[in-house]
Amino acid sequence: MEINPIYRSAVGMDVHLAQVTVCAIVAGTDGEVKVETREFGAFKRDRRAMAEWIAAWQPEVVVMESTGIYWKSPYAALEKVGIRTLVVNAHHVKKVPGRKTDVSDAQWLAMLARSGLLRGSFIPPEHLRHLRLLARQHNALTGQLAAEKNRLVKVLGDGGIRLSALVSDMHGQSARRMIDALLAGEAPAEVVRYADRRLKAPHEELMLALDGELSPQHRFLGEQLRAHIDFLEQMLAHFEARLLAEMASYEAAMSLLKTLPGVDDLSAAKVLVEIGTDMEAFGSPERLASWAGLCPGNHKSDGKQKSGKTPKGNRYLRRVLCEIAHAASRTTSYFKTKYQGLAIRRGAKRAIMAIAHKVLKTAFILLQRQEVYRDSTVDYEALLIKRRAPRWIQQLKKHGLLPVAS
Repeated sequence: MEINPIYRSAVGMDVHLAQVTVCAIVAGTDGEVKVETREFGAFKRDRRAMAEWIAAWQPEVVVMESTGIYWKSPYAALEKVGIRTLVVNAHHVKKVPGRKTDVSDAQWLAMLARSGLLRGSFIPPEHLRHLRLLARQHNALTGQLAAEKNRLVKVLGDGGIRLSALVSDMHGQSARRMIDALLAGEAPAEVVRYADRRLKAPHEELMLALDGELSPQHRFLGEQLRAHIDFLEQMLAHFEARLLAEMASYEAAMSLLKTLPGVDDLSAAKVLVEIGTDMEAFGSPERLASWAGLCPGNHKSDGKQKSGKTPKGNRYLRRVLCEIAHAASRTTSYFKTKYQGLAIRRGAKRAIMAIAHKVLKTAFILLQRQEVYRDSTVDYEALLIKRRAPRWIQQLKKHGLLPVAS
């Protein structure tokens, strides 16, 4: 069986760090097929020359593999000359057994593209692609901050400090003041005065927990970790402020997402930079969930389900959706009820993944229909009255519209 072409002209690109191999397959008016291959460098002038060479062929379809991050610069170069490129998953374009060279890879991509057998991945607009850099670096800094905080707790524990046994948040204001005082060399009896009065632990137990054997090395390492933690927190604040400022043009879409339980400004921005605002690019909530790697695996053979493991997808989107799911499971909403029912039967981790799946599909519908989220389990009218009634009654009494009880 032969592969029948459906496009007159197609271009395949094999992208690497220092070289891009391009193959153009074009059918002439007389039916003769012309195949031409050319190699380009990876510098800016080479990418510009590559884009001009491809544009001269007037291709109907251009494809490239999503090779790490190397595809991004050639994609942008083609985008500037008005060529929309399909970025395809390398797993879907495995070559048939035979020779393995860059030239044959490019030809194979062009042949598959010309036959309409490839489906491109979702690529957001240029502005959102650049904002992804900020959002993903914010995620990386968040991970570094968590690691440094855990390291500080271990260093204190190594020095005999058992404050974590009495304080739920070792990085809250009260605990920070006490830790800073310890690292500065103050005695436990003096450090206790920095404890917040709302702290439930008695001062006697706090003094015992703070009485350790901190060596000069412990203090030095603790001070350096504290300085690094403060620096990371400042960096995170700068990234968050810049990201939200850049997302000002997407305020309408962010407002829709923030009506979902567990979604704040930052999480709404992180979701939008990953999926964009045009839901037609995905077609359906199910396809979006599959792209994000939040749907059950589909591996069935001989009528038997072999595996239900979730596929690989957009790990950055999956991370923020799991954070949203954790927050939503603690609100008065449908998501809390669903989480509690699933956690009993399937466990907490699988329940969180299921909630994240549901949140993403709901976000798709909100963005597609341009509607706010309304929870089926919440009486919004009663909730509004409960929140505002005390203030209303106070104002009515103030202006003499409601008799004051004697």
